Amino acid sequence: MEIIDLKKQYKFLYQPPAGKIEIIQVPALQFAMIDGAIEKGSEPGLSQGFSEATQALYSLSYTLKFMMKKLKHNPADYPVMALEGLWWVEDGRFDIAVKDNWSYTLMIMQPEIVTGVEFEMARDQVRKKKGDSNALRLARLVHFDEGLCVQATHVGPYSTEPDTIQRMCDFIAEKGLKDAVGSGGKHHEIYLSDPRRAAPEKMKTVLRHPVFQG
Repeated sequence: MEIIDLKKQYKFLYQPPAGKIEIIQVPALQFAMIDGAIEKGSEPGLSQGFSEATQALYSLSYTLKFMMKKLKHNPADYPVMALEGLWWVEDGRFDIAVKDNWSYTLMIMQPEIVTGVEFEMARDQVRKKKGDSNALRLARLVHFDEGLCVQATHVGPYSTEPDTIQRMCDFIAEKGLKDAVGSGGKHHEIYLSDPRRAAPEKMKTVLRHPVFQG
């Protein structure tokens, strides 16, 4: 059985050192993705659509993992990767403190051995086991090429993310780069901690912004 160590292979993307801001080149990677928007008056932690999308992505990802492991020919094992979110607003300026106008793409990385055939098989299995949902119907398997980015690991609750984002913005300016968030780019979060279990002050979230030469 082939062992695909995605966490080791992409350590620089999913385990960056805390307290350090880095410029990285993100390769094109394959993801299961679901698009949505936070309902007016709500926020990610209270949004029904966000919750359903999260559940659908994890169900698909674990179903795919076990499906690939049980293949008769060329079986493979790999870890289910962290949940990630791309965030933006359709009009106006993205503000981390104003959450009910956010659009999002939730996603979980999938290894290249997963094809559209396996993805549709996994969707059918999840549907049979847990029933259909709008989030499950919206799920898609695509490649995402993020390119040149600045990233940092934020340690602490989501409410204090603006402090880390400001440090990232200062770093971007110092390096003579331009932050693409607000001009077509999307604020990217990778959730390394489970907010239901981790103490708020110990939560880790990778924050990533696409950048371009000024």
